Amino acid sequence: MKYLYILGACGSIGTQTLDVVRNHPKEYRVVGMSVGSDLVLAKKIIEEFKPEIVCFRKQEHLFSISYQPIVVYGDEGLLAISRYRAYENEWIVNALVGVAGLEPTVTAIKSHKNIALANKETLVVAGDIIKELIKEYKVELVPIDSEHSAILQCLRGEAHKEIDKLLITASGGSFRDRTREELKSVTLKDALKHPNWSMGPKITIDSATMMNKGFEVIEAHYLFDVDYSHIEAIYHPESIVHSLVQFKDGSLKAQLGVSDMRIPIAYALAYPSHTKINAEELNFKGCILHFDELSFERYPCLGYAYYVAQKGGLYLAVLNASNEAAVHLFLNEKISFLEIEHIIKKEIYSSAYERNYIPSLEERITIGREVYKKILKEFGEII
Repeated sequence: MKYLYILGACGSIGTQTLDVVRNHPKEYRVVGMSVGSDLVLAKKIIEEFKPEIVCFRKQEHLFSISYQPIVVYGDEGLLAISRYRAYENEWIVNALVGVAGLEPTVTAIKSHKNIALANKETLVVAGDIIKELIKEYKVELVPIDSEHSAILQCLRGEAHKEIDKLLITASGGSFRDRTREELKSVTLKDALKHPNWSMGPKITIDSATMMNKGFEVIEAHYLFDVDYSHIEAIYHPESIVHSLVQFKDGSLKAQLGVSDMRIPIAYALAYPSHTKINAEELNFKGCILHFDELSFERYPCLGYAYYVAQKGGLYLAVLNASNEAAVHLFLNEKISFLEIEHIIKKEIYSSAYERNYIPSLEERITIGREVYKKILKEFGEII
């Protein structure tokens, strides 16, 4: 039995994780969860899974519950769930969106919980720190992202020294068939129509700008200890090959499957085993697969991620914070789609974030918050 704490239980990854749990009631039990503002869904899943500890975003969100769980709130509540210890073999499923997922990950590791990670920002902002904590506290961290799950599967049984390159596939997002000129007039409604995957709004926008792929390159560097010069993002519109590994003899291994996030979720929870889920099987007969390069000219945000990855330090926190702020503004229709790129570029090319030392977790979080607030204030957003 694995005992699960699901952060972001009402979101896309959270609800699909619960679906995996429903299919394996003898393997998994939900001990804790955090829920968002969808209170109808929150009540349904709390009553169904009856977790021992529940985190609401705000106190006014609390509703009548048929039993008496421990109830906590807000950011402190997320940390309370991450600290909560009741069983052996405990796992945090971190499905939070944004840098809000970073401190709960750190707290969970220090509480000797294993991590099933869907929160990109944890490794983008503090991958070096997280790696050291994983070693110090002797816990596991298994990725949930389909791309990193694919690489993890391809590397099983292989020697690290034989890796030549990691190839991370990208669907191209909502605007893959649009020219740069056409991007000037796209709308929020257009941007939220991902051709292959059903995801939350923030990551759908990150997919359209290709920032999510830049984040995945940074994550892959920390997850698999491969230099950035040996990690490449490639265009693959069908989203059937979820990533590849190229070895020194020129051979490649790939993981293929339908676009169903329950597959990598189930693998992360059962790692290193594969378990049965009610997913559609890939009909590969007659499949035609396309691959192409992703240029930084077409997708500047991907180039920004590589630039910042090489600089390291506070720039990783600045990249994430400026992206979060810009996407927030776009989702609230305060800026155009292409302005997302301009906002990020302005911040990451600032010399104000140069440091001659490795910044602490606290400094990265503080700078990130300052950058986020500064950008929103520039556009008249009240924090």
